[in-house]
Formats: sequence, structure tokens, C-alpha cells
Amino acid sequence: MKKDEINLSDWHRILFGEAPAAFMLEVLIRTVLIYIVLLVIVRLLGKRMSGQLTQTEMAVMVTLGAIVSPAMQLPDRGVLASILTLGLILVLFRYVNLLGVRRPEVEQLTHGMESLLVKDGVLQLDELRRARVSHQQVLSALRNKTVYNLGQVSRVYLEPSGDFSIYTTDEKKPGLSTLPQTDQEVHRIQERVEGKMSCCNCGTTISGQDKKVPCPNCHQQNWDGAYL
Repeated sequence: MKKDEINLSDWHRILFGEAPAAFMLEVLIRTVLIYIVLLVIVRLLGKRMSGQLTQTEMAVMVTLGAIVSPAMQLPDRGVLASILTLGLILVLFRYVNLLGVRRPEVEQLTHGMESLLVKDGVLQLDELRRARVSHQQVLSALRNKTVYNLGQVSRVYLEPSGDFSIYTTDEKKPGLSTLPQTDQEVHRIQERVEGKMSCCNCGTTISGQDKKVPCPNCHQQNWDGAYL
């Protein structure tokens, strides 16, 4: 469209675009048709498409949106090409999943692997960086599971779907509090362990009170009390 063709008082163009008003009825028919086909395709893709998505499934969902949009809105695009493309996506997705079942290396390539974020009460900083997960995201996930100190944690995995799998231990061990440092009042629900301190960077807990010593794990000098 040329610059001199743009007129702010041209309400027909603003509301309907360059297509005739009758095209709105066609858009309705196209939308209903594509919607029905899309429901069938998503149903055939499997139950995972309505749950937490892996990277492959997220890519498929984004692709589906890009496929159906032109067929519903553009008068020069037919719906048959979009329906055919949806069918091809379905076949490709199911084939990749089948291949992943038969060959573990394909599954690892398409879905990824779990990341070990916490091991025996200590944050695995290298894994956090590789997974692009912050300290606060891990601590928030632990609080949501009513885990209030890292000493309770045996393992935390970040699954390929983006979920956190949290495994705790029944053994009472002092560790870094998962409660917000900005809300000291809430720390009253915890018992502070005398003679112990925890690294705020990685959660390593040691004996002592000298906060100038470096952490034996991450070499930082950022300490807090250890809690049960």
C-alpha cells in the first residue's frame, strides 16, 4: 500500500482491510473448518500436547499457529494447503517420537536430558548455568513443596519438560534457608543451628562463624546462618 492511500477516515479499510466486507463470512467458515481440523490434529498428536511441553512439542505448537493463521485470514490463501501441512506435521511428529522410542540418542537430541540442580543440599552451579536457571527459581520451587532449607534436599532435577523433580531426605541436616532473605520475620519458623553457617551462593554448610573464610565449594565469601 502506498503512503498516499492511507487515510485515517477510511473506516472500511481500517475495519475490513482491502478485502470486501463479504469476506468476513468466509473468514468465519475458514476459521470453523481450520478449528475442527486443528482439534483432530492436536488430539492425534497425543495427550502431552495439553501438558507441560518439551522443546520439540513447543516447536510443534508454534508451527501449528503459523500454519493455520494465513488460511483463516488471507483471501488469496486456500485452506487445503494448510490442512495438508498440518497432516505432514502430524506424521513428522509421530515419526520422530517413534524414532526416539527406538533410539535413545534421538530422544536425547529432540527432548533433551534432565539436569541435576541440587545434590545432597548443595546447588550445582555449573548445571544451573548450563540450564539457565537462577538460584531464586530453584528456591521458589522448593518453597512451593514446603522445603525450607537445602539440608532437607537429596536431589533436584530439572526435567526436559521444565518441571522440577524434588527428592527430600528424612534426616535432619542444617542447610541454607530457602525462605526469602528480604523477609527476616518469616525465618522465625526455622531453628538456627549454632556453630554452623551456609554459603548463600551454593548452599555448602560448614562449621564455624568466621564469615571471611572462602566457601570450600564455590570460593565465595557470602555466608548466612544454617537452619533446620
